[in-house]
Amino acid sequence: MPNRKKIGLPPGSMIFTGRRKMEDTHLKLVRYNENIYEVERVTNVSPAVDLQPDVVTWLDVRGLHDVKLIEEIGRFFHVHPLVLEDIVDTSQRPKFEEYDDGLFLIVRALEFDDKEMEIKTEQVGIFVGKDFVLSFQERAEDLFAPIEQRLANSSGKIRRRRGDYLAYALIDTVVDNYLVTLEKIEKEVDVLEEVIMDRPEANTKGRIHELRLATLALRKAVHPLREAINRFADSDHEVKSEDTDVFLRDLYDHTIQVMDMIETYRDMINGLYDLYLSEISFKMNNVMQTLTVMSTIFIPLSFLAGVYGMNFDNMPELHSRDGYYVLWAVMLGIAGILLLYFWRKNWL
Repeated sequence: MPNRKKIGLPPGSMIFTGRRKMEDTHLKLVRYNENIYEVERVTNVSPAVDLQPDVVTWLDVRGLHDVKLIEEIGRFFHVHPLVLEDIVDTSQRPKFEEYDDGLFLIVRALEFDDKEMEIKTEQVGIFVGKDFVLSFQERAEDLFAPIEQRLANSSGKIRRRRGDYLAYALIDTVVDNYLVTLEKIEKEVDVLEEVIMDRPEANTKGRIHELRLATLALRKAVHPLREAINRFADSDHEVKSEDTDVFLRDLYDHTIQVMDMIETYRDMINGLYDLYLSEISFKMNNVMQTLTVMSTIFIPLSFLAGVYGMNFDNMPELHSRDGYYVLWAVMLGIAGILLLYFWRKNWL
């Protein structure tokens, strides 16, 4: 559904369309190269940021509701107004765009809540400029803490490379979280399969439906991301080096792997639903079979009881001294014969 507040406004109009997920917007400024690593929390960018050649400046913004602050960041870094508009519009699908001053990507970070059985989504915007990277997150949780740890420890290639490699690392972290989410979904599928085979519960059908929605949310996030990463790798923009292409191609392969896993789990979840219906039908058939057997046994007994319960005067058996016991013997004999017949037919 489009936000009606944006209808009729010119392109580049910044309207926050999401749900406020934190109280205040937090800014973290990271500067690094092969020899230095500095981190500080800032409240605004103008006096704090000093762009230097051969030093990558990474500004991580958490909280997108402060439109004025994000607009100020955009002016300082000369970010195109259309980029700023997309950053605060949290309904964007994953995409890649090229601008004169840099590259812009939108990805969707996902987290599976196994208690609520739902996917929590977060839009992440990444802008790569000359010697700087901007990242924008909706929530306060530090999604990119592993990247900061790698920078602090000077591990791997990240400190020796430019900002485009940092952007790759940020996207790679999001994709790695997809795999974690899929592992949780796989665990829930295994648990549900055991529950269905043992004793289906009243909420089993609802849990299967929630897993379906979770895999659908994953698919909506990953499917367009493949194209975005592919376009990122094919870009010849000046802010991207060719050395990063091999890592982006590897990341593209990871997204294909994730898509294959999503399709596999979708089939498994559909199979769970079929198994659930089959198990419910099987148990219902068992109940109906038991009721049918009981009814079949009592039909002739009810007939005999009805006949000898009639108030006719001329019924010789009623005046027989052993008539009561004979009737019981006949009724028990009929029941025994029917039970033996059902047992031999494996209906019991």
